[in-house]
Amino acid sequence: MGSLETGVPLKKGSSFRTQSIGRSERNPLSQRFRSRFSRLLYKKLDYIQWICTVAVFLFFVGPILRFRQRFWRNSGDKLVRRISTGHNQQFGYRKPQLALVFGELLVDSQQLLMVTVAAALLDIGYAIQVYSLEDGPVHGVWKNLGVPVAIIQTCEKSENRVDWLNYDGIFVNSLEAKGVFSCFIQEPFKSLPLIWTIHEDVLAYRSRQYSTTGQIELLNDWKRVFNRSTVIVFPNYALPMIYSTFDAGNFYVLPGSPAKVWEADMFMALDNDKLRVEMGYGPKDIIVAIVGSQFFYKDLCLEHAIILQSLSPLLAEFPQNSDNSSVHLRIIVLSADSSNNYSMALEAIADNLKYPRGVVEHLAEGSHANSVLDTADLVIYGSFLEEQSFPDILLKAMCFGKPIIAPDIPMIRKYVDDKVNGYLYPKENSRILSKIVSEVISKGKISPLARNIASIGRSTAKNLLVLEIVEGYASLLQIILKLPSEVALPKSVSEISPKLKEQWQWHLFEAVENLTYLNRTSRSHSFLDKYEEQWNYTQRYRSGATVAANDSFLYSIWEEEKLIEMTNKRRRREEEEIKGRTDQSRATWEDVYRNAKRADRSKNDLHERGERELERTGQPLCIYEPYYGEGIWRFLHHRSLYRGIGLSTKGRRPGADDIDAPSRLPLLSNPYYRDILGEYGAFFAIANRIDSIHKNAWIGFQSWRAIGRKVSLSKTAEDALLQAIETRKHGDTLYFWVRRNCKFAFSEALKRMYGIKHDLDSLPPMPVDGDTWSVMQSWALPTRSFLEFVMFSRMFIDALDAQMYEEHHLSGHCYLSLSKDKHCYSRLLELLVNVWAYHSARRMVYLNPETGLMQEQHKFKNRRGKMWIKWFSYSTLKSMDEDLAETSDSEDASRRWLWPLTGEVFWHGIFERERNLRHREKEKRKQKSREKLTRMRNRHRQKVIGKYVKPPPEEVESLNTSMLTSRLA
Repeated sequence: MGSLETGVPLKKGSSFRTQSIGRSERNPLSQRFRSRFSRLLYKKLDYIQWICTVAVFLFFVGPILRFRQRFWRNSGDKLVRRISTGHNQQFGYRKPQLALVFGELLVDSQQLLMVTVAAALLDIGYAIQVYSLEDGPVHGVWKNLGVPVAIIQTCEKSENRVDWLNYDGIFVNSLEAKGVFSCFIQEPFKSLPLIWTIHEDVLAYRSRQYSTTGQIELLNDWKRVFNRSTVIVFPNYALPMIYSTFDAGNFYVLPGSPAKVWEADMFMALDNDKLRVEMGYGPKDIIVAIVGSQFFYKDLCLEHAIILQSLSPLLAEFPQNSDNSSVHLRIIVLSADSSNNYSMALEAIADNLKYPRGVVEHLAEGSHANSVLDTADLVIYGSFLEEQSFPDILLKAMCFGKPIIAPDIPMIRKYVDDKVNGYLYPKENSRILSKIVSEVISKGKISPLARNIASIGRSTAKNLLVLEIVEGYASLLQIILKLPSEVALPKSVSEISPKLKEQWQWHLFEAVENLTYLNRTSRSHSFLDKYEEQWNYTQRYRSGATVAANDSFLYSIWEEEKLIEMTNKRRRREEEEIKGRTDQSRATWEDVYRNAKRADRSKNDLHERGERELERTGQPLCIYEPYYGEGIWRFLHHRSLYRGIGLSTKGRRPGADDIDAPSRLPLLSNPYYRDILGEYGAFFAIANRIDSIHKNAWIGFQSWRAIGRKVSLSKTAEDALLQAIETRKHGDTLYFWVRRNCKFAFSEALKRMYGIKHDLDSLPPMPVDGDTWSVMQSWALPTRSFLEFVMFSRMFIDALDAQMYEEHHLSGHCYLSLSKDKHCYSRLLELLVNVWAYHSARRMVYLNPETGLMQEQHKFKNRRGKMWIKWFSYSTLKSMDEDLAETSDSEDASRRWLWPLTGEVFWHGIFERERNLRHREKEKRKQKSREKLTRMRNRHRQKVIGKYVKPPPEEVESLNTSMLTSRLA
C-alpha cells in the first residue's frame, strides 16, 4: 500500500488552512464557526464528512477546550488551590531540570553548600545536572549523590555544545565560572532563569581598582554579567553593600554557609601549639576576645567601652607583676576598623578604666581573626546592633569551641540558648555581663561548666543555618522558575525530609581521598589575575598596539599556533569534501554547471557561487537547520548537505550561505509569531515560492537541539539516508531520527495533564502499537510531499491561532500551559507531522542516527481501517487551499487572519483575473495605437511659405559648359 495521489504535482504556492474561527467565541462548534467553515466545504463534502474534517483540525484543540471549560468555568479557583497546595503532580510527565555550573570541582565550603542544597532539591522532585570547567575530587561526591557530571569548556570555544534550553533553571557558582556567562548573554538562552551565588569579596575590591586605573571596559564587562543574572545570592548582608557598584536590583541574601565552620576546622588542624608564644602571650594567660559586627558604625566605640567596663572587675583576680609564671589577663578587641585613630581611642578608654598598659590590645578583624579566636579562652560579642542574620564572627568562635557571651538581641537569641550552648545578657544591663564573666572565669581559669557549654555550642555551630539555607533556595526556585505544562511541579518546601535540613552533607566529603581544603580567597585572586591579564592582552591585540619586548615570544607562539590550526582546519575540510564526493553519488559537473547557470539566469543575479552551494545543487537531499541567535552557531553544521536558516535577521552567521527566513516570510519579523511558531516558521519560509531556493528532490530538517542531545545524524547515518533516497528504497516516506513512544509519552501525558478520563472517538485514531514517532522536527521527506504537509500545517495552525490568539496575545496565558508561555503550542506542533504522515498513508521509517539502521514504524498492515486517507488526501487539501485563497482574495485584507501570512495566496481564479487584466491592457494599448494613427491622418498640415524653383534644362546645360571652360583656362 503506497501513498495516495503521489503522482499529482503540487501547484505553485500550494497551502492548507482551516477557516478562521471567530475570535470572540470559545465554542468551536458555534453557529459562526459552522457557517464560515461550511461555506468552504459545501461543494466538496457532505455533512458527515464536514464533521470528520472539523475533528481532524481540532485533534488537539478539542481536549484543550474541554480542559478549559472543566477547570476555568466550573471549578473556578480550584485549580489555583491545587497548584498552591502542591497536589498537581498529574499535570506533568517530567521533572523540573536544573543545571549547576562550577568553575572547578575542588573541595571547598561552597561545594558542600551546593551538595546539601542539591540533596534537598532531589528529594522534592528536581532533576540536576552538574557542569564544570575543570574536574576535581568533588566529582565523586556528586556521583555518589546520584547527580551526573560533565566537564565543559567556556562558551567562547565552539566545542562547548550544551543545550541549556533543556533546563528550567541554571545555578552558577563562584567567580571562576564566569566563562560560562557568554552562553547566557546570547539568544536563545538570554531568558533562562539564572541564579549566581557569590561568596567572595575580592571582585568588589578589584572593581574599585578598575575605576581608579581607568579600566572601564573591564568593569563594564563584569557589570554585564551581573545584569544578566536573574538573582545574585550572597551569604551575608555585608557583601551586597561592597558590591553596590554592580547592583542591578537583583541582589538577594540567604544568610548562612559552612565556610566559617570549614575554615575553623582547617585552622585548628594546623600545628598551633606555639601560636600563643608567637603572639606574645603566656601559656597560662587568660585571653578574652571582644568581637563585634562586621559593620562599622558610630556607637561601636561606646559599646566597646561598656564591655571593657564590665570586664574591669577581673583585674582583681589577675595581679600585675613581672613574674612570667603568673597568670595575666589579656583583652583583645577585634573590629572592622583597623585605623590608628580607633586604637588610640581604645587606649584612652582603657586608661580611664584603670587598665594597666598592655592589657587591652586592638587588632584588625580581617588578618588576625582566626589566630585570636584560636588562642582566646572567652569570646564576648560586644555589638548591640540589631543584626539581620547570625554574626559570622560569633559562629566562627563557637566553631573554635570557645564559650561565648552575647547580648540577647533577637537574631542571636534565636540560635543561642542561655547557659546551654552559650551565655546571653541584656544589652541594657552591663552588671549582668560582669556577673556572667565572673561565673565563666573563676580563680583565674575557665570554669568546667563554661567548657561544657562551649562544647555544646561547637556542635550547634557545625550545622547552624542549614534549615534556612535549604528552605531558602527551594523557595527561591519556586519564585523565579516558570515551569511549562509538561513539567510536574515539585513538592512544597515543607515536604523536604527533616534529615536533609538538620546538617550539612559532611559524610559525602569524608570519602574523598586526599581531602585538602584550598583557600577560596587566594584562588579567586589568582583567577582574577589571569582574567585581567587575558583581557589586557586581548585589548592590546584588538587595538593594534605594539607588543612589548617581553611579550614578543608569547605572541610568536600564539601566531604559530593560529597558523597551524588554520592549516589543519583547511586540510580537514578538504578531506571531508573529497570523502563526501567519493561516498555519495553526484550529478555530472556539466549538470551542476548547467543548473547553476539556469538559476543565475532566472534570478538575473550573476554572482560567484561557493563550493557548498555548487555541491548542494547536485545532491538529492538538503537538510535545513533552523536557528535563532548566536548561541546556536556552535550547534550547526558546515557541510554541503546542511544549510542554516535564520529565523531572525539578527544573529546571522557571517560568511555562511544561510537563508534569511524573515525576508522570505515577513510574518517572522513579528516576535510574537516567531516565538509561537518556533521552527515551523522555517517550514513556511522554505515552502513560500520554494522553486527559487530549493532545487533538491528531497528536503529535510534537523533541529539544532538534536546535536545538544547527541541524536543528530552521524556520517554513517547520512550515507544510509542518501542511499535509501537515491535507490527509492521506501518510496514516499517520512524518515525521522529523533523518536518518542507514541502512547505513553504524549497521549497519556495529555490525558493526565488535562484531566481527560476517556478516549475521544471523534478524533483521528493514533497508533497504540508500541512503535515510535518523530519529535524535535528532525525528519526528511520528498519535496513534493513536504509542500503537501505545509498545506495541512498552514490550515491547522490557523485554527489554533484563531482559538488562542485573543487570550494568549493579551495576557500571555495559553491553554496548553499553567503559566505564561510565549511559545505556547510550539512544542505541540512538533508532533503534527506524525498525524499527517500516518493518516495520509505515508511510510514512517525510523533512522538510527548513530548506526544508520532503518526500521519501519506503524506498518501499513496494522493501519488498515484506521487511517483517514480521504480527509488527508491531496485533492481534499488542495481544494480547501484554493477555497481559502479565493476567500482571502475577495475579503477585506485588513482584518487579522493568520493563514494568508503563512505563505503564498494562490487559486485558479487568479489565472482568469490576470488573463483578463492582460487582455484589457492589450486592448488599451491597441486603442491608443489606433487613436494615434487617426490623429496622424487627420492632423492639419501647414502650407509651404516658400519653395525652390528648378531652372529650365537649357539654362542648366549652358551653366555647366561655362564652368568647364573656366577650369580649362
